[in-house]
Amino acid sequence: MNPDLIADARDGGLVLIVDDVPDNLAVLHDALDESGYTVLVATHGEAALQRAAQAQPDVILLDAVMPGLDGFEVARRLKADPATAGIPIIFMTGLTETDAVVEAFAAGGADYVTKPLRPREVLARLATHLRSARDQRQARNALDAFGHATLVVRERDGRRLWQTALARRLMAEVFPEIPELLLPAEVSTWLAREGERRRAGGEATPLQLTRGGRRLGFDLHPMPGDQGSEGEWLLVLRETSEAALTQALMQALPLTAREAEVLHWVIQGKTNRDIGEILGTSPRTVHKHLEHVFEKLGVETRTAAAALALGKLRRGGEGA
Repeated sequence: MNPDLIADARDGGLVLIVDDVPDNLAVLHDALDESGYTVLVATHGEAALQRAAQAQPDVILLDAVMPGLDGFEVARRLKADPATAGIPIIFMTGLTETDAVVEAFAAGGADYVTKPLRPREVLARLATHLRSARDQRQARNALDAFGHATLVVRERDGRRLWQTALARRLMAEVFPEIPELLLPAEVSTWLAREGERRRAGGEATPLQLTRGGRRLGFDLHPMPGDQGSEGEWLLVLRETSEAALTQALMQALPLTAREAEVLHWVIQGKTNRDIGEILGTSPRTVHKHLEHVFEKLGVETRTAAAALALGKLRRGGEGA
C-alpha cells in the first residue's frame, strides 16, 4: 500500500459507505478499517441522509442503484443541504453507460468507481478527495472564524453550497427576496461569465450591485486546490457603503468613530468645509479631528494620511 494513502487514512478520515448489499459493505468496511479510516455504514438512502447530517463525514461512498431512494436522489438532497453540501461524494456503480456517469456528476458526485469494486482503487480515490476536502474545510473554518463574508457557490445552478455567518446576513439584508440557498440572477450571470474567463486563464472582473442604498461587491476566487474545473467557486463579499468603509478604517487603524469618518471623507477628496457640512459640525472641529488622525498615523499631510489608510485597507482585503 502507498505510504501516503495510509498516512491520509490514519489522520482521522471519517467515511460513510452507503450500499444495500451486505457483502459490498463488508468488503469495503474491512479494507478501510485496516487502512485506518473510521467507517460508518448505511443500507438505504434515508439512513444515509441522516448519518451524513449527524456525523459530517469527510467522504461518502455512495451506491448509485438502491431500492427506494436511489443514490442519485440521495446525492441531490445532500448537495441541496448546506450542512452536507461540501462533503465529496464518490459514486459506486455497475452502470458504465455515459448517461449514468453524466447523471452521477450532475447529481453532485465528485468521482466514481465501478463494480466489482477494487479496494486499492477505492482507497486511492478516497485519499485524493480526503486531502481536497480537508483543505477546503480548513479554509472555510478560517474564514468563518475571522468573520469574513464568503460564499462557496456552484456555477451551473447558482446555488450557495456554504456561507459564513456574515455572508448569510449580508445576502439576507441586501437581497431579502432571494431564497437563502440561491444567488440573485445578476450574480449567477456574472459568475458564469467570469468563471469561463478564469478557466481560459484570464482575471475575473469584480461585480458591484446596489440595492436600497447599499453597495455590495463580489470577487471571484478558485476553491483551494482547484481552478474552477468542478464549477465551484469562492465568492468574497464586501459592502462598500460609507458606514462599512468607516468601520473598516476603525478596524485597520487606531481611530475613534468620528476620526474614521473624517478620514473617510478626506480619502474622497473633500475639504474641511465639505466634511463639516456632511457631518454637521464646523470646519474647525474637523481640523482638530484631522490633527488627531495625523498624530496617530504618524503623517503630516492629508495625502499621506489617505495613502496610508488605503494601503491598510488594501492589505486587509488581500488577507481576506
